[in-house]
Amino acid sequence: MSPAFPVGAFSYSGGLETAVSDRRISSATDLMAWISMLLQRGTLWNDAVLLSCAWQCHGDQEELAELTALARALAGSAERYRESVLMGDAFVDAASAWPHSILERFGKATPYPVAVGAIAAAHGVGRDEILLAYMHSAASQLISAGIRLGVAGQRDGVAMLAQLEITLSDVAARAVISTLDDLGSATILADTASMRHEIQETRLFRS
Repeated sequence: MSPAFPVGAFSYSGGLETAVSDRRISSATDLMAWISMLLQRGTLWNDAVLLSCAWQCHGDQEELAELTALARALAGSAERYRESVLMGDAFVDAASAWPHSILERFGKATPYPVAVGAIAAAHGVGRDEILLAYMHSAASQLISAGIRLGVAGQRDGVAMLAQLEITLSDVAARAVISTLDDLGSATILADTASMRHEIQETRLFRS
């Protein structure tokens, strides 16, 4: 989950760029609320559930394939889909530095949380540990995107991560005991921002 791990996360904003362009997010406070919403009720919550389920079923080829198909279908826009599967494929490629038979179970276009969950489980990384690391990495990436978009400074970014610690721990704890029945989101503004980014003329990010 290190920023140095070559998955290309720095090039995506998950629709945040459109929200900033629309002036829905104009301060560190707004950015903090946006990220908290995604963690508890949006795409990041669904990612946590998918990762947890992938960790659980990593040894079952058929079940993992079904989960992969579901994760692809849950992408709410073309850019969201590309973001997830391109990062997932990049994660699988980079993880090949640690050879394991789990790598043979992935085809192309593996969603990021599925790849992370299954590979972590195969290497003996605890589910609670990888969930918290994944959530922290996702929040950090959005904060970094917000800094580059000019709505927060670096000191703000550190403060936001500190304030999000309890939320991140709570989300990870919920996801550990989640099932596919717990999938679902209620973040219409964030979802439509991701869709509208596809036609935004001036862009720093790929999503």
